[in-house]
Amino acid sequence: MRAPFTRSAVVLAAALGLVLTAIAAAPASPAATSPAPRVLRVGSWNGIPGSYTSIQAAVDAARPGDWILVGPGDYHESGSTDSTHPAGVLITTPGIYLRGMDRNDVVVDGTKPGSPGPCPSGAQYQSTPSTGWSGIEVYKASDVWVENLSVCNYLTNPKGEQGNEIWWNGGDGDPTIGMGSYWGDYLTATSTYSNGVNPPFGDYGIFASKASGPGVIDHSYASNMGDAGYYIGGCQTNCNAVVRNARAQYNALAYSGTDSGGSLVIEHSEFDHNKTGITSDSENNDDAPSPADGSCPNGAAGPEGGHSCEVWHDNYIHDNNNPNVPGNATNGLAGAAPIGTAMVLAGTRNVTEYHNTIVNNGAWGTLIVDQPYMGTPPPFAQCQGGIYLVPGQDCYYQAFGNQVFDNTFRHNGFYGNPTNGDIGLIALPHDPGNCFRGNTDPAGLTSDPPDIQSPPYNPCGQPNAGDEGPLTAEVLCATQLLAPCPSLPGASYPRPTHVVLPPVPRQPTMPNPCAGVPANPWCPARAG
Repeated sequence: MRAPFTRSAVVLAAALGLVLTAIAAAPASPAATSPAPRVLRVGSWNGIPGSYTSIQAAVDAARPGDWILVGPGDYHESGSTDSTHPAGVLITTPGIYLRGMDRNDVVVDGTKPGSPGPCPSGAQYQSTPSTGWSGIEVYKASDVWVENLSVCNYLTNPKGEQGNEIWWNGGDGDPTIGMGSYWGDYLTATSTYSNGVNPPFGDYGIFASKASGPGVIDHSYASNMGDAGYYIGGCQTNCNAVVRNARAQYNALAYSGTDSGGSLVIEHSEFDHNKTGITSDSENNDDAPSPADGSCPNGAAGPEGGHSCEVWHDNYIHDNNNPNVPGNATNGLAGAAPIGTAMVLAGTRNVTEYHNTIVNNGAWGTLIVDQPYMGTPPPFAQCQGGIYLVPGQDCYYQAFGNQVFDNTFRHNGFYGNPTNGDIGLIALPHDPGNCFRGNTDPAGLTSDPPDIQSPPYNPCGQPNAGDEGPLTAEVLCATQLLAPCPSLPGASYPRPTHVVLPPVPRQPTMPNPCAGVPANPWCPARAG
């Protein structure tokens, strides 16, 4: 299993085409693989009872191709107490559908049975096994769909282990990818409890690891997590995934991706009121092989004639200045991305940030940095794609080949410390370097190094480097990674006072939960 707090810092048509060609119609329907799919019903719907009272019981009975429909209710699931995969609902059967009949009213709830609910916030109601546990975990089972439901309050243990609300797990801590396609739609993941900035808390909201896709996460919401609302990682150049119509709020990180890349598109989503917004990074950890590399598969061309197929486009990333979130503890790596930053690319290569709106982030709008990995790697992590500045110690990943273009920046860097602004770059010299062009700010684009849209940063493909001096010091202050930053002029970054976990507003539910379901008493006629 992964160690706690290890994924800290930091993750057009041509690029989209490469991904969406494979998944435009979503992964192949599990039902299509079964000659006679059954519909297993949990709870009741419109006064008609199903055959099961627990989701885990229906999952255990399901065969590939079956559907599991879940009626409204507060389901205190504890289906797996296996210390390796402790989960409320553990799915190991490939090719099944799990669908709630109402996103807001079907709740998989990690609090103790009999608690007032759903999802009460009091400490006395929380269930925290010594292992920690996750909510819905799909373990090495491809083609599993999870749709139209909410998961809450599956917490870490005091060491910070587990605590994932919805998790497609292709083999966390394993050097190989163990899962193919997955699908998530109309999902909510949240927690109402944390021990302040420290665990126990909900750690990850919607999480896919060691999965090669095709994968789609659509119409989703994640909040109040001590690490990241969303996570896709451990798939290096094979992620083959799309995240769209997502919303992340009140997390330490809105999105985190470690050792991810290839065809990976995050689009038409909103990330706000987190401590830090988007983070993508290379790490010499259990997500190996590293690095995070957005290169197109098989040398294909990406947007603007480049070779990047990890594309962040048409997202709204704003107001990520919130210190009062779980995980924001000094020296806690989960909270070690710089507060007040919309997007951090740390040790990544060939990532494209295009046509996003980046507003009201107090430190930086976009920050690209080289990444030294300071953790203890597992034996199979061999610093692939990195270099050892000291033999065998602290694998160092250079950031290069990243493109930032045609984004709209506004009112970033208002903390007012030296180097705060729209764009920052910390990087050793590399050929090619990183490039910036066509970005705008109505008040004038601010950057460190200055004039970052001039040579040698534009045109793309030129050798260049970043600021290895004052900007580095400011980023360390913003992260508190090495030590608390003194409250001195030029080092002013907000620190936590009292963690606040706002409730989740009701979210749009699936318009027709019977769509595509074989005829059954809840859905008498198969809907289109």
